[in-house]
Amino acid sequence: MKSLVLFDLDGTLMDTPNAIVDTFTAVLASLGVHDVAAEAIRATIGRPLGEAFAQLLGAEGGEAAAVDAGTVAAAVERYQALYRERIVPQARALLYPGVAEGLASLQAKGAILAVVTSKFTASAEVLLSAGGVREHFTMVVGADAVSQPKPHPEAGLLVAAKLGFEPGRTVMVGDTTHDILMAHNAGMQSIAVTYGIHSETVLSAAEPTWTAESFPRAVDHILDAA
Repeated sequence: MKSLVLFDLDGTLMDTPNAIVDTFTAVLASLGVHDVAAEAIRATIGRPLGEAFAQLLGAEGGEAAAVDAGTVAAAVERYQALYRERIVPQARALLYPGVAEGLASLQAKGAILAVVTSKFTASAEVLLSAGGVREHFTMVVGADAVSQPKPHPEAGLLVAAKLGFEPGRTVMVGDTTHDILMAHNAGMQSIAVTYGIHSETVLSAAEPTWTAESFPRAVDHILDAA
């Protein structure tokens, strides 16, 4: 098996969405913002932190453009500190069922694995290492490594080019339409996992190549594609 498989991180490899919402809520509260709904925060997961905070703070103030860049930067810095305190120590427990075994199996069969995430690269590296799965990935590319985040194809195409794969021989696995649309835009196949952020109905509208209700089922689709 000689294929390239890209994975999203939050909501795909690790069950972090609830912890992310709690951490966002704590950061917003520290800025005096207390009434942002959890669903509004969940809707921003999969986007770069700066964009997410700008949207949430802008919604609070009534106009995103009015959000001070310094306030957003401070929110991002505070989030990263809390992320290291609250989320990273839980990493192993947050792995979805079958992830550790599935990644090891794919690697043993010769698949080349990489992570394409909207997290900062360093944050993703720390979380994957704490979760005990970093060794399975040849590359980890975060939003800070590209000029255009998902659903733009830049990140996926960057990994494929660096690792010497044609996009048509690459599969993207993710739990949001950002992931599936990135795959479409890059000319890649895609697997939408339905246990993360976006519902099966929302994901279906993005027309993934396959849909999987569990990580082991996603692995089956990867092996079928190869």
